[in-house]
Amino acid sequence: MIAEAKAHIESRAGRREPRVAVVLGSGLGAFAAELSDRLEIPYGEIPGWPSSTAVGHAGRLILGKLGPLEVAVMAGRVHLYEGYTPRQVAFGVRVLGLLGVRSIVFTNAAGGINLSLQRGGLVLISDHLNLQGSNPLAGPNDDQLGPRFPDMSEAYSKEYRRIALETARELGIGLTEGVYAALLGPSYETPAEIRYLRAIGADVVGMSTVPEVIAANHMGIRVLGISCVTNMAAGVLPQKIHHEEVLETGAMVRDTLVRFLTTLLPRL
Repeated sequence: MIAEAKAHIESRAGRREPRVAVVLGSGLGAFAAELSDRLEIPYGEIPGWPSSTAVGHAGRLILGKLGPLEVAVMAGRVHLYEGYTPRQVAFGVRVLGLLGVRSIVFTNAAGGINLSLQRGGLVLISDHLNLQGSNPLAGPNDDQLGPRFPDMSEAYSKEYRRIALETARELGIGLTEGVYAALLGPSYETPAEIRYLRAIGADVVGMSTVPEVIAANHMGIRVLGISCVTNMAAGVLPQKIHHEEVLETGAMVRDTLVRFLTTLLPRL
């Protein structure tokens, strides 16, 4: 099915050959509008590509240009909590890899665990904790995609992180590094779970990204991850968490994230 999806996209994309891709998380879809010469394909029109059901995820594959750079954008993703399998969650990344993408920037909305973080801050993911209880590589391995036991000691490229930090400094954008914990969801974490996550080294927490990053590393695709702290995690502040806050914060950081990605992508 991955090959069929690739063939369908190529039949509509013509001579476009993106080597860099961006995956946009909850409320963070504004970057796609910066691309010129855009081709937008709803996920539902691509064979085998699962459709986004989460609020704040447009559910479109967008091919376009950032200056001379050919870029592919996944405007929205699917999650395990929507009922999809780990392989379905990683499907888009697999297709991008077959299309020739060699670098992917993953963005997501995350809850802040580290007490030094604030709502609206950006965190460069240095590593992750997979607490979702699943892995997209479980089952028979496709040796044409990657090895049976891929190394994950540098799941998030050190070189890309260095470039990202330099770019942020140049632009005057605050950017810290931290560990992303991925949980299944869709319920938000309890205060006790947040205390546990803090104790084991997590700085931010979310419900996405990790299956895609594993699949990307399996295919030899270099990865950069950026979390937008859309809310402080349960128990950090004396208030309840709601998804509207996530979307509101995504809108709040829109211009900063667009400016950052626009400058960063040509350097990867």
